[in-house]
Amino acid sequence: MIADDFPAKLRLALKALSISRAGLASELKIDKSVVGRWIAGVNRPTDHNLAGLSTAIAARRPGFTELDWEAEPDAFRQSLGLPEVAADPATPPPGGGDWLPPQVLAEAVLTTTLTGSAYEGLWRSTRPSFDHPGRFLHDRILIWRGDHGLLSFQLSVGDMQFKGVAFPTRTQLFGICADPATGIFLFVIFNAVLRYRAEVMDGLSLTLQRSGGGTPMACAVLMERTGLLSDDLAADARQLRDLARLSPLAPEGSISPTIAAHLLRDVGPAAQAAGGDLFLLMPFVNSMSRGPEPDGELSK
Repeated sequence: MIADDFPAKLRLALKALSISRAGLASELKIDKSVVGRWIAGVNRPTDHNLAGLSTAIAARRPGFTELDWEAEPDAFRQSLGLPEVAADPATPPPGGGDWLPPQVLAEAVLTTTLTGSAYEGLWRSTRPSFDHPGRFLHDRILIWRGDHGLLSFQLSVGDMQFKGVAFPTRTQLFGICADPATGIFLFVIFNAVLRYRAEVMDGLSLTLQRSGGGTPMACAVLMERTGLLSDDLAADARQLRDLARLSPLAPEGSISPTIAAHLLRDVGPAAQAAGGDLFLLMPFVNSMSRGPEPDGELSK
């Protein structure tokens, strides 16, 4: 039986042993796309391929067996010759500085090891437009596993290029980033996808309205995956830049009524009196966050 966290373990193994997807595919005599689907969680290897994969790893880490794929995260790391994720509050993992409680940072690194690959890739967000009431904007995002053990991401919003770090938990994905040129921060909280590769996520963002003296503003956001990572992160970044050159304003009528209603909701005392919400919320029970569907499209 292959554990649910197999994609994360495979990605960790390839990184720890400096094996490329193309190199592994050549060694196993399979197509490179097959390895990509394993890492993305789309498919699991057959018994034959799992045996070959385990043999390839054992050649580099003697003693590794197929049973190690079912091991707990720390035991799996040890089977690869990697140190355990730091859990001692006095020795937090790298990448979070000293602004997070060490226990929270250690858990975020461990959760990223287990589920981070579910969020890697190219994404397109949809959010209400401030300057064009009733219209929507698309931003472009690239998410990848950083050397610090957490998720890094880059977000293109017009001429601004936000760069930051994301922290997955069991039920949410928290993110913080900033644009170096303007110093504007952006904070996001998305509903996580459990057990599967994320294809759609919804949540809330908080940032500044660029005009009007930098007024704080919050809105609901939907993210849809547009592509998987390649072996070349620099090429993925170039693709992000190319996509960011497209007009961010969504064509009129291109956003379905279901999504529009999900992102544009009345809130406040009047809405609450009518049975609605006092605050802008994105309840998990009504979330659109999900993994792959057979048709690969968001339900309209």
